[in-house]
Amino acid sequence: MTKVTLIEGDGIGPEIMEAVQAIFAAANAPIEWDIQQMGKTTLASEGVLIPDALTDSIRANKVALKGPLETPIGEGFRSVNVQLRQMFDLYANVRPCKTTEGIQTRFDNVDLVIFRENTEGLYSGLNVYDERLQIADSLSRVTAKGSQRIVEAAFEYAHRMGRKKVTLVHKANILKESGRLMLDAGKATAEKYPEIEFDDKIIDNMAMQLVIRPEQFDVIVTSNLFGDVLSDLCAGLVGGLGVVAGANIGEDVAVFEAVHGTAPDIAGKGWANPTAILRSGLLMLEYLEAVESGLKITNALNETLKHKELCTGDLGGKASTMEFAQHVIDRL
Repeated sequence: MTKVTLIEGDGIGPEIMEAVQAIFAAANAPIEWDIQQMGKTTLASEGVLIPDALTDSIRANKVALKGPLETPIGEGFRSVNVQLRQMFDLYANVRPCKTTEGIQTRFDNVDLVIFRENTEGLYSGLNVYDERLQIADSLSRVTAKGSQRIVEAAFEYAHRMGRKKVTLVHKANILKESGRLMLDAGKATAEKYPEIEFDDKIIDNMAMQLVIRPEQFDVIVTSNLFGDVLSDLCAGLVGGLGVVAGANIGEDVAVFEAVHGTAPDIAGKGWANPTAILRSGLLMLEYLEAVESGLKITNALNETLKHKELCTGDLGGKASTMEFAQHVIDRL
């Protein structure tokens, strides 16, 4: 058994996490949950967004599954998600986006994975405001080390998973120095993996290509801001944020998460779709090399998603969160 920190999250978080726990238990997944809280929930009860008990748990367990979190807006708080990534140096944000039978989209042949640098760029937290001049500066800090390790992570994943191509996305024609760091890292790393095709695309062209012919892409690697935008775009190609997984991976700590919001308007009503957090849990099982349990749940989930009447309302069905979980359990 592997002990994993489970962060229930805010809004619909506890409901979708309950569904994941039920499915994992039914599949005999080798996981022992260490249940913790953070975000708006702990701000109300403990006065902090990220309590020490949570960080101690992650340091001890090295792996966490996290529900959606809410950072209070307009109260001077930094994003709890960004803080967590920087606290544990979770430099690789990984988002698989694959077409699923039963989920209707404009494309039926998407199968790509985005590697987004997760700790640098415009999200470094280097923000300055000059009150006198009323000028705001948000500085993008990019390092050679940060560029190299995210590119290496993308190539190593492609090699391990038998994928054929890595595309690096940049804006080096305008952002010449930071773009050069990424491009140099891409070219140098590609030489180590001659069996993998390597190309690069400027971000604006890449966005257009993704909505015209997404099947031409396999593994995509890019900077923090560009990856933030492209990962949501790619989620839209396969059904939206409610059906895609997310992972934040560092050298020795990994946090897997639902990438959608807390949906406070439906919290507590049992309407939420747990597919995204379940798929994030499946990514976690892959990371932990729990192959048998992961395959069993994946097959049951995909079989359930083929039948609209078994799904939650956002996918055209009438099932509640836990009814959907039960349908997956019935197909294990």
